[in-house]
Amino acid sequence: MSVTRIPASLAELAVPVEQLAAYHRNPRTGDLDAIAESLDVHGQYKPIVVNKGSLTGRPNEVLAGNHTLKAAKRLGWSDIAVTWLDVDDDTAAKIVIVDNRTSDLAGYDTALLADILTDLPDLDGTGYDQEQLDQLLDDTSLPAPIELPTDGAGTGAAATVDYLQWGYMQWSSTRVRVTQAEVELLDALYKQFVDAHDSDMGFGWHVLNEGHEAREGAPA
Repeated sequence: MSVTRIPASLAELAVPVEQLAAYHRNPRTGDLDAIAESLDVHGQYKPIVVNKGSLTGRPNEVLAGNHTLKAAKRLGWSDIAVTWLDVDDDTAAKIVIVDNRTSDLAGYDTALLADILTDLPDLDGTGYDQEQLDQLLDDTSLPAPIELPTDGAGTGAAATVDYLQWGYMQWSSTRVRVTQAEVELLDALYKQFVDAHDSDMGFGWHVLNEGHEAREGAPA
């Protein structure tokens, strides 16, 4: 049985879970496994919202946090932190609906989300697993390739190149993540190359065959 995990800042709001009732017409479905994992890993970090029910005839009915209550019960929690309202049927229904609807309307900057998740030491309590993170990375849109004014071969044709963006390096269908330190190293190598050649033509070959060796052989 999981130990109830309510922080000290919410302790005075704790109410026995058995005194609370789920909203009688909640249209929302929820991922109880993910919510239970979050409660188990992080504890309860915000109270659920409960209607006292003096105007509806249904005492202690949850308006926001129905699935949090279910997950807490699944974990064997004895108490849960609550904030109270006392509203009529129409207002209660509107609160339930808008609480669900605002979640539906919210979106993500998927590139930023993937970046944050990748930086975490593990995915415990995030609601994501490695497969879902990999899918986020796969679905992250890369900008269109840069169109260059020339192909560098004197043909007059333009050239299209892949390039570094958002902490990834991509060539053909292969994409790898690069760290900030690697980006800074690439920037330094690029500057050195352009200063020496007055052009960046051939820089990729230089990085693959010479740049890293020169860097490794440089004195500390």
